[in-house]
Amino acid sequence: MFPTTRLRRLRMHPRVRDLVRETQLDVEDLILPLFVRHGSGEQRPIASMPGQFQWSVDQLPGLVRDIDSAGIPAVILFGIPEQKDAQGSGAWCAHGIVQEAVRAIQAESSRLLVMTDVCFCEFTDHGHCGVLTHHAGRMDVDNDATLDLLVKEAVSHAQAGADLIAPSGMMDGMIQALRRGLDDAGFPHIPIMSYAAKYASGFYGPFRDAAESAPQQGDRKSYQMDPANGAEALREVDLDVAEGADMLMVKPALSYLDIIRRVKERHPGVPLAAYNVSGEYAMVKAAAQAGWLDEQRVALEILTSVKRAGADMILTYHALDVARWLAD
Repeated sequence: MFPTTRLRRLRMHPRVRDLVRETQLDVEDLILPLFVRHGSGEQRPIASMPGQFQWSVDQLPGLVRDIDSAGIPAVILFGIPEQKDAQGSGAWCAHGIVQEAVRAIQAESSRLLVMTDVCFCEFTDHGHCGVLTHHAGRMDVDNDATLDLLVKEAVSHAQAGADLIAPSGMMDGMIQALRRGLDDAGFPHIPIMSYAAKYASGFYGPFRDAAESAPQQGDRKSYQMDPANGAEALREVDLDVAEGADMLMVKPALSYLDIIRRVKERHPGVPLAAYNVSGEYAMVKAAAQAGWLDEQRVALEILTSVKRAGADMILTYHALDVARWLAD
């Protein structure tokens, strides 16, 4: 008790603070999301995400060298196709944009882990994450019909050379279907990182600009989770683990630190990712550009809080910045 116990003794000297620091954010914790598109010489700025771009495949080698040099271990790819249709058939095309990007990155780097998002919102003309159906006068995504197409997409990514697939559509039974589909296609070694607890969040707005994937009508509340629910997230996670998920994800990160903690406590042995999403990134960027806060300090504080909550790895658009800040 005070005055004998003085916790400030552990804070006064910077080296002491470093020694007793409980949570360490490291560049090896980071996964960089990339948006790829058809075309040549494209590095198209994303207005709502300053510092982020849509990249054409021919521009990826130089970017990959920068990512490699920064020590970032992994990227996750989101594709913008030339054409869209009701089923999102471009998602499983052998020469689709994601498949071509996977090949280009693998040809440039043997070190970088190439992950692919497995979903249809970027590829469908209606912007939803699967095949649409109508019942009782209401439009919705046909869960079971979508599962078959998710398998086709995942297998095509594996055939192109993806190291890991990450399904994000929140379809019931998707992990079981994908695990069986990958195994039957000769890819039992490919791990699955499930977007196991993905919320119907308002923080996705800039992403939908970047991926050109906003729903043309309706919303995604019938398949993404209610932000008010926590116990439901644990049910979703339990099901995905039982179906064969190798890794889990909570998305978004900042408003769901409690969910990250609960998932980690529930499944301590399963690697857990958290997605520091586009809206979280854009808020920090906008406030920093207005001079209202220190971007470096706030971004590192946010990502450290995500790690402290229990995430083993973090998907973040700040990855290249963080790598530079940590090196400095």
